[in-house]
Amino acid sequence: MRWNFKKELARKFVHFLSVFVLLLYFFIADIFSARIALFILVLILIVLIELEYMRIEVGRRIPLLSDLWRYMRRTKEKDRLGGDVFFLIGAILVLSIFDVKIAIAAILMTTFGDLSAAVVGSRFGYHKLPFFKEMSWEGSLAELAVDFLIAFFVFFNPFVYGTLLLSNYALWGVVIVMAVTATVVETLVYKLDDNLMIPVFAGFNGQMIFYILSYINKII
Repeated sequence: MRWNFKKELARKFVHFLSVFVLLLYFFIADIFSARIALFILVLILIVLIELEYMRIEVGRRIPLLSDLWRYMRRTKEKDRLGGDVFFLIGAILVLSIFDVKIAIAAILMTTFGDLSAAVVGSRFGYHKLPFFKEMSWEGSLAELAVDFLIAFFVFFNPFVYGTLLLSNYALWGVVIVMAVTATVVETLVYKLDDNLMIPVFAGFNGQMIFYILSYINKII
């Protein structure tokens, strides 16, 4: 069955769970601690994995969920973990390891950057990328623009949770590196799950350039 625009949009809608994940994390972290918040996210991950076990290993039909899975899963996800599991793994990793603003940006890029590439590419992707016939210039440029806007909003908005002790000029380096990394990973990755790859690579590169720029600021 051909993967059409409506199915693509429906599948990407699941990615809006990122907003729920972030809200849940910060809500629990404010009441208890970041460690407890991560523990709750791991608990949710375990529940998702158990549901996937029932779907893949046991072949058990779960009311409502089975129909939803059948409609929203890609063909390649029929006998393997779904993107929602990999997304949550990626979210837990970046929230555990990276500065909080970098983690927020990486998670939102995974959701909205990927969504923009899929929607724009499906509807307006007339010019295919060389060597990547499944991708289009329109989709990739849309993702780059959205990723850039997300990073700009997160890093330069004082109301977003967390701080990065860099000058505004240096912060642009983190913005650009993360936006480009997320777009490149989305373009290059097909067989591996981009719901895990995008936040990990974008977050790592953003954190690395942050450390480099912080060190340069200290020695100047």
